[in-house]
Amino acid sequence: MAARIFTSFDFDHDESQRNLLVGQAKHSDSPFELNDWSVKEPFGEMNWQARVRERIRKVDQMIVLCGEYTHTASGVAVELRIAREEKKPYFLLKAYANKTATPPTSAAASDKIYEWTWPNLKALIAGGR
Repeated sequence: MAARIFTSFDFDHDESQRNLLVGQAKHSDSPFELNDWSVKEPFGEMNWQARVRERIRKVDQMIVLCGEYTHTASGVAVELRIAREEKKPYFLLKAYANKTATPPTSAAASDKIYEWTWPNLKALIAGGR
């Protein structure tokens, strides 16, 4: 059975990379599935965090796509904090091969940002970290 993945990403800068990840999930040999777990309402909505928590509880793990401005994306920081509170496994994935990747502010100092390759992605989802 494919792992259910919540993807956290900087919507303003990295949505295209998230769409590429969705495409990889559709490969016949993909070990994961991405449903649209994102919350479309504005960040300021009162129960936004509660709705995100509900969605994170339904997945097996989280992928955090790290681009150049991820450290400024407050929503990504909240989503990662919630995943950690819910004890969901997660990993940070470099969104671009040729750009700097910054972790969200809520990442642990020990969190590594992994290169995004198909073999790496498969290994990371299988727990190889």
